[in-house]
Amino acid sequence: MLKKLKINYLFILCVLIPSLLSFCYYFFIASDLYTSESSFIIRSPDRQSSSSGLNLILRSAGFSRAQDDSYTAEAFITSRDALKQLETKLNISQKYSSDHVDFLNRFGGIFEDKSFESLYKYYKEKIIIKTDTTTAISSLKVKAYNAQTAYEINQQLLQMSEKLINNINNNARRDLITFAEEEVRKAQLQASDAATALTQYRNRNRVFNPEGQSTQVLTQITKLQDQLVQTKMQLAQVQTLAPDNAQIVPLQVQIKVLEQEIQNQKSNVVGDKQSFTSQSGNFQRLTLEKELADKQLAAAMTSLEQARNDVIRKQLYLERVAQPNIPDAALEPKRLKGFIATLLLGLVTWGILSMLLAGAREHKN
Repeated sequence: MLKKLKINYLFILCVLIPSLLSFCYYFFIASDLYTSESSFIIRSPDRQSSSSGLNLILRSAGFSRAQDDSYTAEAFITSRDALKQLETKLNISQKYSSDHVDFLNRFGGIFEDKSFESLYKYYKEKIIIKTDTTTAISSLKVKAYNAQTAYEINQQLLQMSEKLINNINNNARRDLITFAEEEVRKAQLQASDAATALTQYRNRNRVFNPEGQSTQVLTQITKLQDQLVQTKMQLAQVQTLAPDNAQIVPLQVQIKVLEQEIQNQKSNVVGDKQSFTSQSGNFQRLTLEKELADKQLAAAMTSLEQARNDVIRKQLYLERVAQPNIPDAALEPKRLKGFIATLLLGLVTWGILSMLLAGAREHKN
């Protein structure tokens, strides 16, 4: 009789009491835990994607998935920064530590303090986010002890993730376009300075194009030389045929005039600092500087346009596949399952201890 009594005590200790406590907790104390679910995908126009149905739809619209950036959003959602923003906007520490949450699941309960690190640990247990490696769709689940709270946290996390993606886009736009615009501005100043220097040189030296103008002068000199040769031949004929002819003096004067004009024209081409040859070096240098400045400006403008196109191609978009829902029923705790699990565990423990005690008694006897 005593042995049976001891076994009964063991059964009560291992099975009956834990099962009774489990029943009381799950069916009378445990708070309902609601889950709000949503899903999203981060896409980019220039990324290649797989051939799954959703990706084909996105690609037909000119977009593709950006899986690496989906992990960026996932890392942000589970970060301390996200928790700080949630705490500021929704005061989630108060929502998870209110009186309607049972004492075992309440934040800052029996064995926990209310530090930020404890809140962060508690927060990561209530936030579940997973990214499908095939479709790059991220699924977000938020657990809370109030349906509206779960929905608000889920909605807020999506809004914060959208803001994060927008910040990434703005940073890319600032880094790429601002740098390109600065290069265009510098190139415009250089081109303007080079054009101004060339204009001032032309005005100061009264020359437009030394090479072109010298070519015209050389052509004029050639004509004058031909005219001079003809005049000399005419003078020689007149002196031979009629030494006393009255045309001799005018022809000699004409020859001197032509020779003087030829000399003057030659001095314009070569000679002092005002000659075309002397001015050609500086003019070519200034012209070359202007051409280089114009090419640099054109290259900078092309780079700016390319940067704008790159920004458009690299834009990220957080597209909500499924909006957060307001749960109308609690998915947890699974009360009957928890009670049965406790009962089965107690029975297994009672059976093992009973066998150990029986073996010990037999060994003692």
